[in-house]
Amino acid sequence: MDPSTSKLAQRLAEAGQSHLLQFWNELAPEEQANMTLDLEVMNFEEINGFFKNAMEISSSSKQEKMDSRMEPVPRDVLGSVTRDRDSLKDWEIEGLHCIAQSKVAVLLLAGGQGTRLGVTYPKGMYDVGLPSHKTLFQIQAERILKLEQLAEQTQNTKCHIPWYIMTSGRTMDSTKEFFSHHNYFGLDKNNVIFFQQGMLPAMDYNGKIILESKGKLSMAPDGNGGLYRALGNQGIVDDMQQRKIEFIHVYCVDNILVKVADPAFVGFCVQKGADCGAKVVEKTNPTEAVGVVCKVDGHYQVVEYSEITLATAQKRSADGRLMFNAGNVANHFFTLSFLKDIVQKYEPQLQHHVAQKKIPHVDTQGQLIKPDKPNGIKMEKFVFDIFQFAKTFVVYEVLREDEFSPLKNADSQDGKDTPTTARHALMSLHHRWVLNAGGHFIDENGTRVPAIPSLKDGTDLPIKCEISPLVSYGGEGLEGLVNGKEFRPTLMIDKSGAHELVKNGV
Repeated sequence: MDPSTSKLAQRLAEAGQSHLLQFWNELAPEEQANMTLDLEVMNFEEINGFFKNAMEISSSSKQEKMDSRMEPVPRDVLGSVTRDRDSLKDWEIEGLHCIAQSKVAVLLLAGGQGTRLGVTYPKGMYDVGLPSHKTLFQIQAERILKLEQLAEQTQNTKCHIPWYIMTSGRTMDSTKEFFSHHNYFGLDKNNVIFFQQGMLPAMDYNGKIILESKGKLSMAPDGNGGLYRALGNQGIVDDMQQRKIEFIHVYCVDNILVKVADPAFVGFCVQKGADCGAKVVEKTNPTEAVGVVCKVDGHYQVVEYSEITLATAQKRSADGRLMFNAGNVANHFFTLSFLKDIVQKYEPQLQHHVAQKKIPHVDTQGQLIKPDKPNGIKMEKFVFDIFQFAKTFVVYEVLREDEFSPLKNADSQDGKDTPTTARHALMSLHHRWVLNAGGHFIDENGTRVPAIPSLKDGTDLPIKCEISPLVSYGGEGLEGLVNGKEFRPTLMIDKSGAHELVKNGV
């Protein structure tokens, strides 16, 4: 063993992780070099500390339900697209004004691979089967382009919405190549900034780092809350400051309906003087496994479904709605000054959450084992862990059918959150936009399709209709194209106008 490897071996021994070198002599020189690189950048004392704290918190919180410590979101911090209709226009104008002054950036959490979708590439590159075959990345990019245009029209001035894209180590290269190959979907490439979240090793229940092969550690991204450490480490907060950004909209890549930099949400948060805001959808089914935004011991946080009893989940207010109904959709507003405080002061206080996982590993003989029950943990932070530090926190409630349809699972019979449900959600939204703008659909017999589809057996397919974000960001500006006209599906509306695709042309 050469001197530098001996030094590494000594560091590992001090950290109780000597087992990582048990197959060292069987590795080829290149494998040894790669493993050395991986190990040299690791702070084992810090990782061991993370493990100890995470396990202590995990074991102390396992038994305790949150019920007695929770209170719902008070009405005075809540804005709602259904309950505050009179204010929506004002909020939107305020948001467009901020965007027009180039004060708003968007930050996309795009670290996830499409593993559960059955693909090996990043989720943002997935095509859910729309008539246009646009990917999630392209749909979001085009919404940014359209919003820049709308904001410029209101103020008669050129503006930019910088797009910060957080990838993981596994998705960085393919994401950058994809954007480059597609010419950044028409965006200025100087305003598309990629950065990478951190990785942490998977560990067994005794705090030993797991080897996924003889010369490779089992590594996993540090959760979407790894965002805050990455913002500091990679100079992203500094970049935002140089660009004079004041407000940031953060969201997850997998929501096909996301209103990127939603001007009404931004405007609501700005008018309320909020440093932190969460967009939510109403939870209507007590057993839906979604986290809810609420107060715990006087501080805002997201409480997961598993952390409360069924009795609390079922509680209703006087108006009949669920008491804890603010369903978290990983869609947030932050001021830059709040993010700076998080990065500089509060990030080290954030605790890791423990996810028990089945982690493939090599045994002492070097044989690959694929366990059938959890054998270790992955540690992660969550993006909403910082709500507790907000001085002025607000919640903005939107309609699920207009704004939230996540893509998580491969298609299957009665599947939830699949390419099919995402595609149907977008086409159904676009169908409603056409109707609201005065258009109509007719079936093959020339009969008008009712405005409200029958829900008799729940299997009705939506009208096939897709509207390019380059034409309309949120349903606006369609009257000239559709008012008083009748269309047969499939209807495609893009920059060259409204077209009916031939039958089977989907």
